[in-house]
Amino acid sequence: MKRSIVQVFEKDLIRLQLEIEAFEGEENLWLKSDGINNSAGNLCLHIIGNLNNYIGAILGNTGYIRNRPLEFTEKVTKNNLLEKIKNTQEVVFKTLENLNSEQLEKIYPEDVLGYRMTTEYFLIHLLGHLNYHLGQINYHRRILCYN
Repeated sequence: MKRSIVQVFEKDLIRLQLEIEAFEGEENLWLKSDGINNSAGNLCLHIIGNLNNYIGAILGNTGYIRNRPLEFTEKVTKNNLLEKIKNTQEVVFKTLENLNSEQLEKIYPEDVLGYRMTTEYFLIHLLGHLNYHLGQINYHRRILCYN
């Protein structure tokens, strides 16, 4: 199961990188429109913060300190965003590769969703969260930038 989780994170973080690269003009990363509360750039920062916190800091002891409100207000360059994605990929892969089956079956160290769950379950949840926002980023790019 671990191998599959790692492979899906790898695939989806590459898709995130490709989505950000596909934006024409840095300003388009930060566009919002009626009914769209978050820009693609801020959704990307949110994904990065989420994974660095729940996988990197909590499971990998990286020392990462999350500033969730900043994820929705900060604006960085496209190159900086791509670098952050690359760094997040490295943290996620290194941390997950170091987990063994016993650790995946243990209860996740924090009660994030309001109930206890195994680490494996929570990693699957994080994949769903990543894909939810990845779909939003794709939709933002197609609607906001190419109409």
